[in-house]
Amino acid sequence: MTPEQRFGRDVRSKIAGPSPDWRRAVNDGPRDPAAFDKALSEAGLFGIVESRAGLEAGVLLPHPVRIAFWNAERCKYLTESASLLRDQHAHVTLLAEMDLGMARSDNRHTTRELAMATEQGYVFGVEFVELDLGDARERTWHAGESNTQGLHGAAILSAYDLNDPAVVRLELDGDWFDGRHGERRVGGRIAVVAKLDTVRGPIAVASVHLESHSSPIQRMSQMEALCRALDDYADGAPLVIGGDFNTNSFDQSDGAPTPDNRLALAREDRDRLSDPVSYEPLFDVAREFGLDWTACNAPGPTQRTRPDGTPQPPFGKIDWFFTRGLTAMAPRIVPAVDHLESAISDHELLLVEVDF
Repeated sequence: MTPEQRFGRDVRSKIAGPSPDWRRAVNDGPRDPAAFDKALSEAGLFGIVESRAGLEAGVLLPHPVRIAFWNAERCKYLTESASLLRDQHAHVTLLAEMDLGMARSDNRHTTRELAMATEQGYVFGVEFVELDLGDARERTWHAGESNTQGLHGAAILSAYDLNDPAVVRLELDGDWFDGRHGERRVGGRIAVVAKLDTVRGPIAVASVHLESHSSPIQRMSQMEALCRALDDYADGAPLVIGGDFNTNSFDQSDGAPTPDNRLALAREDRDRLSDPVSYEPLFDVAREFGLDWTACNAPGPTQRTRPDGTPQPPFGKIDWFFTRGLTAMAPRIVPAVDHLESAISDHELLLVEVDF
């Protein structure tokens, strides 16, 4: 991937997805790498960042800075999600798995509506154009419905200025294009990045999502791409990364051991799920780039069971913060539930405070 493909800085006030006719044509067409490259180019979305200012424009962030990360899993429960975020009082919230115009989330622009509900600005970048209604469960639940935009991505929310927003593409392998993972998509894994001015100087932040159907070596490769990109982007500024790194300690790529075999191994060695560092070489990459994870993460799993009964335990620690040039304090794992204690995502929310 060239540097030009890696970074996207085309900032706009609105992103619109390809037409339904285009999505149908791609869905019905060939599934080879050439078709993927053609669809990627035709979509014209993967260098664009949608951005809207918050209410504290021109105001410097106080210290310590409170930062949240959450994989909101489509953000299907928007009212409940807004309530959860308001309760955390974070200055910056990093988000993964945000829908724009997907039937499974009521065809809403979940990032924009969540920002409005919490009185913040945002940046949003497209990870995938969804060619269908989602995974097997979602296709059953929403059969007969249609996506208006068919976009899925990552975001950053803050009431303060989100400067120099960009999307960083971590891979363009096309693994989801041919349907091998049970869901057809155009795109690839990303980070969304921005800079914020604080009373003690600028910081850079990144919301990251690494591939789920991958091996530890593939995750390491994506982590290296991320770190190299952020080295250039941060330009010496302190850095906070929050993300779903999918550090399940297993190889979940094509031809890897079956889920039953992985479950048996996990039951034999519970530490590999709760503390996967020795199984995941991406942490070696993080260390080489001066990133720390020991002070900014609370112990414990970051997954939970959804209302439909999936996934089932044992759960792993797959969501993380990484910091560089900052002191981290008071890390927490916050249950991602509504006021009735019902899950609103299959990921818990992470919270940390950072200071210079």
